[in-house]
Amino acid sequence: MNEAFERLLQRAESLIERIEAVLPQPLSEPDWQASVAFRYRKRGGHGRLEPVRHVATIALADLQEIEQQKERIERNTEHFVRGLPANNVLLTGARGTGKSSLIKACLNTYAPQGLRLIEVDKEELIDLPDIVELVADRPEKFIVFADDLSFESGEPGYKALKSILDGSVSAASDNLLIYATSNRRHLLPETMKDNLGARHGEDGELHPGEAVEEKISLSERFGLWVSFYPFSQDEYLSVVWQWLASYGVPQSEFEAARPQALLWALERGSRSGRVAYQFARHYAGNRDANPMADAEADA
Repeated sequence: MNEAFERLLQRAESLIERIEAVLPQPLSEPDWQASVAFRYRKRGGHGRLEPVRHVATIALADLQEIEQQKERIERNTEHFVRGLPANNVLLTGARGTGKSSLIKACLNTYAPQGLRLIEVDKEELIDLPDIVELVADRPEKFIVFADDLSFESGEPGYKALKSILDGSVSAASDNLLIYATSNRRHLLPETMKDNLGARHGEDGELHPGEAVEEKISLSERFGLWVSFYPFSQDEYLSVVWQWLASYGVPQSEFEAARPQALLWALERGSRSGRVAYQFARHYAGNRDANPMADAEADA
């Protein structure tokens, strides 16, 4: 009888352990000294902050032809680090123009002053309140970074982000801001049927329907909007020259590289900082792989 009871007890304990393993667990603190950047990852239903071992080394000076955008975001970030009032930021516009790179460059600039970054995928934004709670009493300043953000109707992360930005009883602490990038200003897709709820008032004014109001409400909760635009040809080439110089290509070769740089952008259907950087790596790599061609060019 005792042996049967012992076996039953062991099976019950094993079952309890298996159930506890799949139940949600409190978010534990990472080693905050391991990095200045962290990624939120969820495995087996458990979320954790993982240190980023190799943080991108891009600097603010590396980002050209976006001076106005750079000045606005850098100023907001500096205010935040200094404990002054600062806004959550939504960076929107053309792809490859430096939105994400600008946030990483701000991290590198202000990390010595206590700035830290936590990258959160769109699918994990539902756990944003737990992250806010975890860092609330930390001395550092945290940017929650959501890259390439857009939502479909009904996604749970949408409402979680909306609540944290503005409107929740449990607001974000003073040491946390949200910086998000998107190719879409309003973050939710807008369709023609959304305007079916619109009507004309007696004064002839068009009043948007509730569906439209809901779709723009999230982006309005970001205090600072910064827009990025496609580069002109001259702006694109200016960035190409900057990156070629950073790879040791002498200025005397720039004009010879010009047709290749323009063709590179044409083939990709875009003139942007990302395309310019990719071309410079391609050109410099080919140049270094064929030093005899360089010697002939110098001759």
